[in-house]
Amino acid sequence: MKKFIAEFIGTMVLVIMGCGTAMLVGCDAAVGCGYILTALAFGLVIVGMAYCIGNISGCHINPAVSLGVLLSGGMSAEDFIGYVVSQILGALAGAGVLAAIFRLGGVVDMTGGFGSNGLAGVNGSIVAGLLVEIVLTFIFVLTILGVTSKKAGHGSFAGVVIGFTLTLVHILGIGLTGTSVNPARSIGPAIAAVIAGNTVPLSCIWVFIFGPLVGAALAAGVYKFLESDKQTSSSSKTNKK
Repeated sequence: MKKFIAEFIGTMVLVIMGCGTAMLVGCDAAVGCGYILTALAFGLVIVGMAYCIGNISGCHINPAVSLGVLLSGGMSAEDFIGYVVSQILGALAGAGVLAAIFRLGGVVDMTGGFGSNGLAGVNGSIVAGLLVEIVLTFIFVLTILGVTSKKAGHGSFAGVVIGFTLTLVHILGIGLTGTSVNPARSIGPAIAAVIAGNTVPLSCIWVFIFGPLVGAALAAGVYKFLESDKQTSSSSKTNKK
């Protein structure tokens, strides 16, 4: 149960800090400042949470990451379901906190939708949006699987590497889809936006659920192949000796 609570808290903080920054400063690529600040906010949250709850739950705070770990044999199906439910509830709670802060404080939401994802950057193209999310999630999850592998030996630096990778994929993806790579992060703000009267985010929400999950599955498959190939090569060298 503590693992699930940790995932709930971690995902809630991710939405509050990441989406909250986007809502406050905006994500206009032409302006640049808000764009970079939002990318950094998402990356730095991962760094902070990795060292906060990483030793409790592994700090997935993302159903796509949990799927990658599941397919790599790093967790049970039962835990996977518990993680995903906790992550989605955490994202909803985070969006709720943002709604309360911005509404009570009379603060203007610069994104117009609680930092929810959309296809405006790819001119409404579902195919392009899916491709963006699949590719970015593939890169993100592949990095996580590699850096957290027991054979990698990165130890305490893993959280920093993962955080900077998330920042990197946001730098490219914000102007295209707002960068999801995380179904829970997309679901929470989208539902908050709908409750507030903006139904647009929900119309394409499936793209930001399906795309990241496909990217994560591909990353898990590729990493398992690469790791098994490495093991085979090591065994061959040992046998030759």
